[in-house]
This record gives sequence, structure tokens and C-alpha cells, in this order.
Amino acid sequence: MEALSNQILVAVTFAFLAASVLYLCHWAFKSKVFGWAASGVTWASLAVLTLAIILRWVASHQMGIGHAPFSNLFESLVFFSWTIAVIYLIIESTTWMRVIGAFAVPLAFLSMLYALTLDPAIKPLLPALKSNWLIAHVITCFLGYAGFAVSAALGAMYLATGLSKDPASPRALVLDNLIYQTVVVGFILLTAGIVTGSIWANSAWGTYWSWDPKETWSLITWLVYASLLHSRFMRGWQGKRMAVFSLVGFACVLFTYFGVNLLLSGLHSYATNG
Repeated sequence: MEALSNQILVAVTFAFLAASVLYLCHWAFKSKVFGWAASGVTWASLAVLTLAIILRWVASHQMGIGHAPFSNLFESLVFFSWTIAVIYLIIESTTWMRVIGAFAVPLAFLSMLYALTLDPAIKPLLPALKSNWLIAHVITCFLGYAGFAVSAALGAMYLATGLSKDPASPRALVLDNLIYQTVVVGFILLTAGIVTGSIWANSAWGTYWSWDPKETWSLITWLVYASLLHSRFMRGWQGKRMAVFSLVGFACVLFTYFGVNLLLSGLHSYATNG
């Protein structure tokens, strides 16, 4: 069952690539056919990816390991791709702006592509990971990361399509509001992730906060987005400033996710590909 799950993940990676190309064609040629095809491929990819994650979870139980598939970099990348697809498709279903897919779905593809370069073997959990708080912590954090990823995609779209030159246009206002909404969703979920992570840390290491590099950069990322929302509320930031800041914030997310794991040692060093 583990091998079947891995084979499905390879197929999903190519499916996300196909969806990305179709969304780009929809944007370039303004063809509804490409748009409908892209949506269909993305929905199918999400369904199959969900199946692959479930199969991997079941396989770990059959192997006597029995843990949720969120315990290393490979599994987190797969789940990150899943969360990006979920949040993007929710936005597409409510706005019908399929052009956004040309910027958001490639992120799901790149996450899967990176995962395929890593060891997919299911391994026993380290003692620190054996906690019921693991699932809550990982799910909230990665849904928050996905919210920030989609906000960055929206920010890139805002800048790439020239909407910053006409910030009062209806399309620019809709996109600006979507950037704000996805940042709010990501901020709430990241906050929940930090809280659940602190509770988990206390049960694993006897302290709620230890200034581990991952914890420190999580706090820095949280402060960056808190500053963005503060500027929105108090100074009325919108348009180009929100788009640029969403990209800066996502750069912090990427460093917290990858940079800390790969460059800095600490309590979260297990989250490489061990």
C-alpha cells in the first residue's frame, strides 16, 4: 500500500503540472475551455492526493508504526501541496476567477516536485513526535502556510497583471480583498499552530517556549503578518503595498519552513527528511 501511495503521488505531481499549464493557457488565451479543463484536473488531483495521503496513513498502521503522515519533510511537503489546492479551490469556487490558478496551482506542483526528490519511506516516529498534539499542530500550521502561499500568489498576480496601475478598478479591489482575507485566514491558523505547538513542546520537552530557531522564526513570521494587518487597519494599506508585503511575508514563511530546517540545528531538526 505504501508503494501504491508513492506511485499515486508521482501521478498527482504531473497532474498539478498539467493543471498549471492549463491555467496559464487560460490566462494567456482567455479561453474558457482551458479554464474548465484546469479546474477539472485540479479537483481530480486533490481527490487523488487525498486518497494517497489516506493510503499512506493506513500503510503506517499496517507496518505497526501507526502515525499520521506529517512526521518529516517529505510528508509535510505532500500535505502542504494538499492545503494549497484546498484553499485555492475554495477561492475559485467563490470568485470564479480561474486566472488565480496560474499563480497558485504552480506552488502545489513545486511542493510535490520537491517531495519527490526526498526519501518517501515510512519510518517510526521519534519519541518527541509521539503526541496527540502533533496532528493539530501540523494541520493548523500548514493550513496557515497555505493561506500565506495563496496570498503571495494573489500578490504576484496583482503586480504581474498591472492592476497596481489602476487600484480603483473592480478587479483590483476584488484581488486586494482576497489578499487581505487569505492573510487573515493564514494569521489565525498560524496563531493556532503556534499555540498547539507550545502545548506539544511542553509535553515533549517540559517547556512551552525554548527559543529554538524554528520557534524564533515562527514568531518573526507571525510578527511580520501582524504588522501587515496592523498597517491595513490603522494606515489603510491596500493595493500594491498589500501585494508586495504578502510576498515579503511568504519569504519569511519559506525560510521558517525550509531555511531553518536545512540551515539551522535545533529541536525541529527531525523535520528534515529523517
